[in-house]
Amino acid sequence: MSLILATHPNTYSGSPLDRVSPRRDDSAWIATQMADPATLWAPVWRARSLMVGVAEGRPEAVFLTTEAAEALRMAGGPWAFLGLRGETAVFAVDVSHAEDPLPLLPEAGFTFTDLRAVRGRLAAEDASVLAHARALMHWRTKHGFCGVCGHTCEPRAAGNVLHCTNPTCDTQHFPRTDPAVIMLVHRGDRALLGHSARFPIANMYSTLAGFVEPGETLEEAVAREVYEESGIRVGRVQYHSSQPWPFPASIMLGFYAEGLSEEIVLHDDELSDARWFTRADILNQESLGFVVPPLDSIAGRLISDWMAAV
Repeated sequence: MSLILATHPNTYSGSPLDRVSPRRDDSAWIATQMADPATLWAPVWRARSLMVGVAEGRPEAVFLTTEAAEALRMAGGPWAFLGLRGETAVFAVDVSHAEDPLPLLPEAGFTFTDLRAVRGRLAAEDASVLAHARALMHWRTKHGFCGVCGHTCEPRAAGNVLHCTNPTCDTQHFPRTDPAVIMLVHRGDRALLGHSARFPIANMYSTLAGFVEPGETLEEAVAREVYEESGIRVGRVQYHSSQPWPFPASIMLGFYAEGLSEEIVLHDDELSDARWFTRADILNQESLGFVVPPLDSIAGRLISDWMAAV
């Protein structure tokens, strides 16, 4: 098969922020931005993001001004500088310690909602910023202690680095992102899709995926994961696109892989079923009793672009 190109950006990609990393260590500049009335704040509460219009099916991200966010900030949760959106600074603040942060907000009608529940319905740039905030606040709340010596860590670089307070350790810790490969295996006019009992939709079949292990190339991870989950050997591996996946801290690296064998053998319990599907099967999925992932997921993009590559 010839090269298959990504036809659309993936959800959570295309961030509008300039991260201006060199300014993170400029404490005076950061303090000025934090005090600026025009600065925007993205609150995160127990891995949920602040939105409006969710119940009506028209979700919109809510970014608070400095004044509107003051009560949340004064509650003392972790915060971090995300970047500049044009000339406006954007920060994240975690308010997970509050049992109910909504009374601290200046207006009614807001709600904290899981990003995945509204995926594909938020404005693309806003979704990217909220994903950034969610991932960074997850890291800040889960890594308060040094993984080397066990001492407490203090934030540096405007919340983007954690520094061990033990002077004999002095280790710096940076936000963690776990690489995961996700791949559509194809053989002729058929694609390999699997079903897992963990899927949120009972009859959904999707592309295979798994985490990259130490010492592996991405191509090796694709081949290993496909064989471990389905018993299929693969040949040529082709990159498609990537998608930030802050649930809690991954990046999905999308590939196509050429299937070299036919017989499916489920080697482990990752999948409860796996099958070869033709393009005609996928076009008629509803009548055949299965569904594939929506287009706002990288799995859906992999399938859609393969379907069009004829």
